[in-house]
Amino acid sequence: MALLRRPIDVHVLELLEESGRNVQRAALLLRDLLTEYPERAELARDLVLCEHEGDRITHDIIHRLNGGGTGTRPPFDPADGYALATALDDIVDHAEETADTLGIYGVEASMEQASQLGDVLVGAGEQVARALRSLRTGAELAPYLVEIHRLENEGDRISRNAVAALFHDGIDPMVVIRWKDIFESLEASVDACETVAHVLEGITLKRRRH
Repeated sequence: MALLRRPIDVHVLELLEESGRNVQRAALLLRDLLTEYPERAELARDLVLCEHEGDRITHDIIHRLNGGGTGTRPPFDPADGYALATALDDIVDHAEETADTLGIYGVEASMEQASQLGDVLVGAGEQVARALRSLRTGAELAPYLVEIHRLENEGDRISRNAVAALFHDGIDPMVVIRWKDIFESLEASVDACETVAHVLEGITLKRRRH
C-alpha cells in the first residue's frame, strides 16, 4: 500500500512532452530539407543534433521509469512508458536517417512525393506533440490519435505511388534503388508516429479501467 501512496513522477510526463517538441522540430527540418534540397543540405546537421537530443531525452525517461525519480512512481505502466519513449526516439532516428541517406547517395534533386511525405510527417509530428501535451494535462487524446492514423494511411499511399512511379518512368535502376531506400526510411518515421498513437491508446484504456 505504501507504494500506491507515493506521488506520481510528473517529470516523466514533462520529458515526454519535451520529446514531442523534438519530434516536431525534426519533422519540420526534414520537410524543409526535402523541399529545398540540395540548396539547404546543411539542415541535415541540425537533424543530427535533434537525434542526439532525442537520445538524451529517451535516456532520461527510461532512467526515471527505472526508479530514478526518488520517492515517486511512474504515471503509468513502466513498460508502456518505455515503448512510448523508444517509439518517439524512432521517429527522429528515421528522420535523421532519411537526411543522411540523401547525402550518402549524392542525390542531386528531391522528388515531389518526398516533399509530400515530409508534409505528412510534419502533420503527424504535430499531432504527436499535442497528444503528449494532453497526456500531461489530462485532456482528451482521441482526436489527435485518429488524425495520426489518417496521416499514416496518407503516407502509405504517397509512398506506394512514388515507388510505382520510379519503376514506371524507366529511371536509372540505381536511382530507383536509392529513392526506394529514402522513401522506406521516410515512411518508417511516419509509421513510428502511428506506433506512438497505439501506445497512447493502450495507456488511455488502462487509465479508464482504474
